[in-house]
Amino acid sequence: MCLALLAGCASGTHDTDNPDWAQAGMQPAPKRYETDAEWKETEAPPPPAFDEKRLEPISMPPYMSLKFGVDPKTIAITRDGIVRYVVVAQNRNGGGVNAFYEGVRCSTGEMKSYARYNNGAWQETKTLEWKRISDLNSRYAMALSSQALCRGNAPRNSVGEMVQNLRNPVREVQ
Repeated sequence: MCLALLAGCASGTHDTDNPDWAQAGMQPAPKRYETDAEWKETEAPPPPAFDEKRLEPISMPPYMSLKFGVDPKTIAITRDGIVRYVVVAQNRNGGGVNAFYEGVRCSTGEMKSYARYNNGAWQETKTLEWKRISDLNSRYAMALSSQALCRGNAPRNSVGEMVQNLRNPVREVQ
């Protein structure tokens, strides 16, 4: 009897060799690499306005002296696969506020900082270059991309899904 039950389970329609996106009838995320000659970044618009009252916190280790948050109204997914957003850094004990207008390229695991907000004004970043998230000293970009913005090598399906993951971080196997 147990053998018959196991045989029945094994003959189900769930294909363990087929990724979840294919089983759901979805197209695979396009894989892009640094060597993709056809990929070109769209021009970044000016930094969007942000509001500290709307910040969704990024889940960070408790020993961090800074807390980070993202204003959901600043998150945008572009045609070229970049997720742009404004992240705000604050001292846990109060004090100054710094914000950064950044972009994450999920396909290559890179981020770029476009501008910095300090003393009430935006200043454009002098050197606009993509940097590997894994090589950065600050861990908020890694936490943000893995918790909310990216799913594997592609942006999540919508800004709404990203915000939901910020509010309820789920540790996924990527």
